[in-house]
Amino acid sequence: MIFKRQFFGEGLNEYPRPQLKRDSFLSLNGLWDYAITSSAAAPKEYDGKINVPYSPESKLSGAHRGPSASEYLHYRTFFALPNGFFRGRVLLNFGACDQRCKVYCNGAEVGGHEGGYLPFSFDITPYIREGQNELCVAVRDDASSHIYGRGKQSYNAGGIWYTAVSGIWQTVWLESVPHLYITGIKLVPNAAQGKLYITCNASAEGAKADICLYDGDDVVACARGADTGSECALDVSRCKPWFPDDPQLYPITITCGEDVVHSYFGLRTFGIGEVGGRKCFTINGEPIFHNGLLDQGYWGDGIYTPASYGEMYSCLTKVKELGFNMLRKHIKVEPLVWYYYCDILGILVWQDMVNGGAPYSKLRINLCPFIDLHINDMDFKGMGRDDPRSRRQYMAEAEGTIEALFNCVSLCLWTPFNEAWGQFDALGVLARLRALDPTRPFDHASGWQDKGGGDVCSRHIYFRKLRPKNDKKRVLAVTEFGGYACAEGKKAFSYRNFSSREAYECALERLYLSEVVPLISKQGLAATVYTQLSDVEQEVNGIFTADWRCKVSAERFRRINEAVYAAFNATFRSGEK
Repeated sequence: MIFKRQFFGEGLNEYPRPQLKRDSFLSLNGLWDYAITSSAAAPKEYDGKINVPYSPESKLSGAHRGPSASEYLHYRTFFALPNGFFRGRVLLNFGACDQRCKVYCNGAEVGGHEGGYLPFSFDITPYIREGQNELCVAVRDDASSHIYGRGKQSYNAGGIWYTAVSGIWQTVWLESVPHLYITGIKLVPNAAQGKLYITCNASAEGAKADICLYDGDDVVACARGADTGSECALDVSRCKPWFPDDPQLYPITITCGEDVVHSYFGLRTFGIGEVGGRKCFTINGEPIFHNGLLDQGYWGDGIYTPASYGEMYSCLTKVKELGFNMLRKHIKVEPLVWYYYCDILGILVWQDMVNGGAPYSKLRINLCPFIDLHINDMDFKGMGRDDPRSRRQYMAEAEGTIEALFNCVSLCLWTPFNEAWGQFDALGVLARLRALDPTRPFDHASGWQDKGGGDVCSRHIYFRKLRPKNDKKRVLAVTEFGGYACAEGKKAFSYRNFSSREAYECALERLYLSEVVPLISKQGLAATVYTQLSDVEQEVNGIFTADWRCKVSAERFRRINEAVYAAFNATFRSGEK
């Protein structure tokens, strides 16, 4: 085994950052005190216990209610550092907290954070004392705010809008580091060159690092005394390339002074190719069909947070069993463990940025599926981005998303905007984000409001046959379609409902074999994203139920997907025109 695969069991108390792992780890998940009040001041009494890291609106939190936009959500817990834990400094880490928070240790404010989807941390060393320590978090959250990203959250859940969440919804944990420690790494593989370009950043200027890459017990490449803050190149030509069907990963150990971190990489390069005048995605120079599902990232009783890492892993293995090779993570950022599982299982990831802005126009949302409507997205007021704070916050969150997920091996495409929700200056935003990551393709405006940029001619098609227009300048992709359901008389939302399971499965088979497959050879279709992975609340068009029971015959869907890949290979890999 080239990479020791770390499978997680029940619960969420295992190490939450596989891409930059230390031996030092103290989980703070579990029962905290909580209160919902009208004041920012610490409450004198608490309402009860909440199970962190589940949002208070979720069943698994034990709280069953969240704050209104005008209220404060307060948390409190206590911790003591175990013997031998302290190495010089103590870092407090949050996977994510929605939407704005301030953090206090032993009564002193240690810092704050804005934005509900990205990890953040604080050095709390000056505030730590011997014995028991008090940790408090005060949160404000407005799921209708035009400033912050909110994704599919809504106070009026229904249709394609889901229950809003607030507060801590990813792991909270402590680690201890020496005074000189590694603050981050950036990994840029290049399969054609057989190189891994790596930048290691440290807490002090002028620090040196030793970087070693392994194949089992053998050292593949090593850089001794590498300058931190500067890129160095490792020869990894001995490594097998990473492919979805063969997801080879290799461990990396980095030492800086007394600090040691562990990571991994996969030798892969994503790109755009052309065969017979038709564009397609490539991996390591080879054409590949991206065959995926729309993944909303909702987890039943935990809403934004799965019951366990085991549930997360099991879900992803089922995706592979059906024959899909990609998931489009839709307007949400998952915990880093989720991307790690995609890396080890070989599931390509399309990552949406989390959108915000003013409330979305129902007329526009309901009209755009039927007409090719183009609106000037430099009209910030008309697009719901009139407030410059909103545009600045979007850019901060989008840039932070790229920074947080850059090293994820499976992540192969970014989507800045979806269906004009919160869209503004899509071409300008594309240029800024591509400068941060020139290694991956972009679908700059998925669905409609296409401004002709990016790498994908992106079409959303519901309610009618798949007849996407191909501009022949970009990869033709149907980035949302389907939405079929078998609600069996229940009051629910879908794009098309069938009266029986057999009718539902037959319709899915016709959709792929009679519409998707011919489009590959006739139009050069190179990617599809079916709506959707699982049922979410009242939206029941998932391939899986909300508790991950498959609605279709796995064998039947594997045959369907095999036909899709065969059509693509005949068109793009054999050079058919």
